[in-house]
Amino acid sequence: MSADVQQPAVVVEKLEKRFGDFVAVDRVSFDVRRGEVFGFLGPNGAGKSTTIRMLCGILRPSGGAGTVAGFDIFTQPEQIKANIGYMSQRFSLYQDLTVEENIDFYSGVYCIPRDKKQQRKQWVLEMAGLTEHRRQPTAILSGGWKQRLALGCAILHEPPIVFLDEPTAGVDPISRRQFWRLIYDLSERGTTIFVTTHYMDEAEYCDRLGLVYRGEMIALDTPRALKTEMIRPDGSLPSLEDVFVARIEARDRDEADRQSSFAQ
Repeated sequence: MSADVQQPAVVVEKLEKRFGDFVAVDRVSFDVRRGEVFGFLGPNGAGKSTTIRMLCGILRPSGGAGTVAGFDIFTQPEQIKANIGYMSQRFSLYQDLTVEENIDFYSGVYCIPRDKKQQRKQWVLEMAGLTEHRRQPTAILSGGWKQRLALGCAILHEPPIVFLDEPTAGVDPISRRQFWRLIYDLSERGTTIFVTTHYMDEAEYCDRLGLVYRGEMIALDTPRALKTEMIRPDGSLPSLEDVFVARIEARDRDEADRQSSFAQ
């Protein structure tokens, strides 16, 4: 880990990813503070998952600069992988293994020291509420249990940063609420949370939000600040959904105007 504890957990400057002529991420800049719950939102195809893959050291950027946990996204991808946790909406679990076997597998992947393996395994079982189900096949678990198990496996090595890519997709509302309690608990302990979600009620839980559209960052602020910018004539605040729809529509109008000017 970086020795500079004052440095933001994530710093991105004009990050870009191109696939041939297609620009998936277009000069995006932002930072994520240590211990912050940072929400990264946008419609399908906006560039969210591509950005996360670059930040996790999986995908090499086409341009720009950035660091994650103090490590360079271009030159130190392996160090980044060792210092983050990652959880996708598919939960990254092996369905034919038992609960305990999944934990043991990820303990090996993350090279958990032998003298800490049992302690960390017990922590995951208790956190996920699966102590009595430790020998059950993962395939028969409910979505909420799989979700908590996947989170536990992703943070077995106690990483300072956790990336959650739509982790509550397809999970019932009660399980979603329980999951967010776990996220808050991690944040209060100093873990930085970088999360994508399509649920506007979950976006409200984040300390700050970044809205990405067509590969560009079109909004970045706290949920309240974003809503206050569009305060209604009667003094009431719009919903986040209204704010984001308005931002996207404004972006489309600007693009249409540019295209019209260019055509003339």
